[in-house]
This record gives sequence, structure tokens and C-alpha cells, in this order.
Amino acid sequence: MSDFLIIRTYHKVKTLYLCSKSKIYCTTYIISSDMKKVLFLLPLLVFCLSSGAAFAQSGKAKPTREHLYRVYLTDKAGTPYSLNKPEAFLSKKALERRSRQQLTLNDTDLPVSPKYVKAVEKKGMKVVGCSKWQNTLLVATTDSAAAEQLTALSCVKEVKRVHSYNIKEQKLTRTTLKTTDRAAVDTPYYGKAQANITTINGIPLHEAGYRGKGMTIAIFDGGFMNADVIPLLNNVSVLGTRDFVYPRSEDIFAETDHGTMVLACMGANQPGRIVGTAPEASFYLLHTEEGPYESWAEEDFWTMAAEYADSLGVDIINSSLGYNTFDDKTQNYRRQDLNGRTAFISRTASMLADKGMLLCNSAGNSGSGTWKKIGVPADATDILAVGALTPKRNNASFSSVGPSHDGRVKPDVMSLGAPATVIGGNGAVQGANGTSFASPVLCGMVACLWQALPHLTARQIMALVRQTANHADDPDNVFGYGIADFEKALQAGRNAATR
Repeated sequence: MSDFLIIRTYHKVKTLYLCSKSKIYCTTYIISSDMKKVLFLLPLLVFCLSSGAAFAQSGKAKPTREHLYRVYLTDKAGTPYSLNKPEAFLSKKALERRSRQQLTLNDTDLPVSPKYVKAVEKKGMKVVGCSKWQNTLLVATTDSAAAEQLTALSCVKEVKRVHSYNIKEQKLTRTTLKTTDRAAVDTPYYGKAQANITTINGIPLHEAGYRGKGMTIAIFDGGFMNADVIPLLNNVSVLGTRDFVYPRSEDIFAETDHGTMVLACMGANQPGRIVGTAPEASFYLLHTEEGPYESWAEEDFWTMAAEYADSLGVDIINSSLGYNTFDDKTQNYRRQDLNGRTAFISRTASMLADKGMLLCNSAGNSGSGTWKKIGVPADATDILAVGALTPKRNNASFSSVGPSHDGRVKPDVMSLGAPATVIGGNGAVQGANGTSFASPVLCGMVACLWQALPHLTARQIMALVRQTANHADDPDNVFGYGIADFEKALQAGRNAATR
């Protein structure tokens, strides 16, 4: 089979695939607003496909198990990129977001060295992803002794095996959609989701015209079952999708409906039936969670998604994900690891505000179990970790508690999540329990608040949300700073601007 080129375009994001018998090289471009200038972004060997024919011809059995390694690089020597020309690896929107918040670029923003990527490839490894912020590669191989070969490279500082799994064909099936009756005439404007927004006093922002317009939110999740075909979501502005999980999913809209429910909390816009907390915002749907497994590799997928979101100019990330135990028990985190610095994913999350982005992350659902504490990356610094409330404004018994191991208040704030109103993968409006839904309910209102106060930085917006919550004067380990109040946050922000 000769080499050939595939070009795929989705909402100004163009991906070129150069395919051959054994490899697929992927390079992503962002097309500027005038559609004439193409900005080169994130040149990377995203993944290589092993040729089964090679095993058949040699008479060897095809490997049944694959391993993923996180490779820590020593430096970025040989990079063709420069901080003086950031347009080569960041979009115009990303640079404008940083400029608006007076944030400068640093060496963490430079892409990893292509020279080091090639050095790893020469060892017969597949580079399936990377992190420029943490200067790492994610490498796939069927060789269980690959760590020795990788460590021998002068450009490699450390190697960690982050996942091992059995190679098998993926078969996904979509949930059948239900037909739903139209809402009654006297249904409230927000439909069954009325309590989602009233619990955190968000309606005054919507009435003032702040409904998330112009704000971009990235959702990190395990799947978005039928989100592309559910009628109640047909007017949600989805700018694009991307899969960061390896092996890649054949269809992220046939994976779990967890992300569908999260999207509905914010983006649904069907008056009288269900309206979310940011119905005029735009969204990227990013697949980072590997459903059948729990492994450190998911922290790499999450990190890759965060850097991609940064490159696109995303304002806010909602991550209704958290980790503390894994299939490989030696990878489990201990309570003393909840310091925002130990977990790979938490180190990434703690960098987001420095890039101009704001993270809302679920606190976790371990409050009634033996662990009880928040997970990672809810322990990160400079984020909003969100706990869950009941309709009576009590904390949900399952909502994870703090503080972080280094004594910071966690969760940061509380929102409705026991239950919140969502849309399931079958297309029906329903209730769902979890900090997974408290987080996006709050995240949507954060987008509205930032729309109203665009001169503020990510850190300043987070401070407003904390300082105007109902326990701000006496935060604790259960409610954090308390139940968010977005009308008060807006007033406080406006008052501060007039001083």
C-alpha cells in the first residue's frame, strides 16, 4: 500500500494524516479567522499502528498485551520553536487570552523536542502523545522490558510504566433514544433544571444577559453517548471533539453518557424543558477517561487534553473526574499525596491558572466510604473543586471532604448534585447524583460571571466565587467556602471595579 494523505476539517481545526503500511503521522493545524493563514500547531507523531501482516509473515504470534510508559525528558534541546514566535504553537485566541490576563509565556509552553521523539521512535516504540508542560512522552509498546531501553537514552531522565492492558477489538453500541413528550405549558422556563441554577443564585445573571455567550468551555470526560443526535441538545454549540485515550475510541458518542449529562447541565437550551447554566457558551468535547480501566495513563490523557484546550484558547475546563485507586494497586495514592504536587494530573491542573484557564473539578464521591477525601486533581492549587448539595442545601453524604494534605480548604465551593437535573444518553431528562454534576452546574455559571467581568483573571474569578459563598467567613472541610452565590459574586466584582 502506497502512502496517501487524508485531510479532516472540523470547525477550523484541520488534521492531516499521512498514512503508510505501518504508521499514521498526524499533524494538527488551526486555521485563522480570515481562513487564509494557516498556523502550524503541535507537530507530533500522535500514534503509530503496528502491522499485523508483519507478524503473520514472520510466523510469530501477534502480541496480546501492550504497555504504556511515561517518559520524562531531560530538556527541550533542539526544539525548532521559540517563545518569540508563539503563534507557531498557540492559536491567536490562546495568545489573546493570556495577553488579557497579562500572563507571559515560559519554557513549559515550548513543544517537546522532535529530536527526542525520533530518538524514542528509533527504539521501536510508538509515541502516542506528549506533554510540553511537563516535558514527557507517552510511549506504547508490546515490549515489557522497554523501560531499560528508554532509560539508556541520554535525553531520558526517568521512565514510569503507567498502564498495561490486553489488546482486544473494541465493540461499541449506542443507547437507543427515547421519545419524549413536549413539556406542559406551565412548566418553568428552566424546566426540571430550575433547582440547578436557583441553588447557586444564577438566574439574575441570565436575566442581565449573561448566559455564557463568547465563552468557550472544554469538557473532559469518559464519553458523550448520543450527544450528537439527542434532540434536546441539538442547539448546543459544539465547536469540536477529540479523543486523547489510547487506544483511540471508534466513536466517543457511543461511550458512556457521563459526559452527555455533564454537557446538559451547562449547555442545554430548551426553554420549558431543560435549560443549563451556560446555554449560550460553546463547547469542546474531549475524551480523556478510559472506561474499562483505572490507570496513571488517564492522567497523561487528561494532561494532553489540557494543553490542547490551551492551544485552542479555551477559557474554562470542566473535569468531572477524579482518581485515587487504580487497577495496579501500587499506583494508589495516599492521603499525604493530596498536596497538588504529587499526582501528575494535579501538577498539570495547578498550572492552568498560569495559562489563563479556569478549572472546575468534581470533589469526588467518597464521602460515605472509607477514603472520604477528595481525589486528584481536586487537590490542585488555583482551581475550583466542587462538592455536592441536596435540594435542602445540605451536603450530600457521598460528597468528598477536605482539606488537602497541605492544609488548603477543600472542597472550594458547593453546588446542587444530589440530584442535579441532566439529560441521559437515551435523550431523556432525569436526575443524577454526584459531584460530577455539581461541578458543571457551577462551571456554567462561572462562564456567565466571567462573561460579565471579562477584565478579571482566572484567579480573580475563582476568588470572587469563594469570597461570596455563604461560609466564606468560616470555611470548613465539608462545605469549603460554602454554597456559591453568583448574584453576590457579580455585585462584588462590579463594586471592586468602581473603587
